[in-house]
Amino acid sequence: MTSKVDRAVIDREGRQELPLTERVVKISRVAKVTKGGRHLSFNAIVVVGDMEGRVGIGMGKADAVPDAVRKGTTAAKKNIITVTMQDSTIPHEITTKYVGSIVMLKPAAPGTGVIAGGAVRAVIELAGIKDILTKVRRSTNPVNVVKATFNGLSQLKDPKEQYRRRMALVEAGKERERERERARQRQAQRRAAAQQGNS
Repeated sequence: MTSKVDRAVIDREGRQELPLTERVVKISRVAKVTKGGRHLSFNAIVVVGDMEGRVGIGMGKADAVPDAVRKGTTAAKKNIITVTMQDSTIPHEITTKYVGSIVMLKPAAPGTGVIAGGAVRAVIELAGIKDILTKVRRSTNPVNVVKATFNGLSQLKDPKEQYRRRMALVEAGKERERERERARQRQAQRRAAAQQGNS
């Protein structure tokens, strides 16, 4: 079960911050057996995103479906992340695991579209990714699949940024080595001067 609602986030001063699309991935009915009988409530997992690289997920639980969805939306807005993208796809392949679900996300050529199931598709589309290949292995529980997908997107890194950081580390290592070499030379000069003074 999936439903979409377009809403705008309103900040504390009443200004429209960013338009978000809300999608309910799954609503589950939960029964708790108590002394007085069975108490029914509902769980809702909600995904929100602006389709431009920002996405969040959240879960809500309440006695009524609208309240559960509202709580899930509030939680999702607090967990929004910015996804690293490369044109219309992701920069590299990644595989993540959450509980029993394993989700593989793989870059795709322009025009491929979103090749994904319902739970993964909700997160991918609201993040704004247009071309991607995905595969879910083992458990297909929507809650675990959504969280595994979200974790995968949060772990994506920009290759250019990683290269720049690694080169900076290499340069820092070379600079430390040069500094050690200069210190050894100074020490050798002091020893030579001390030997000349003694002679």
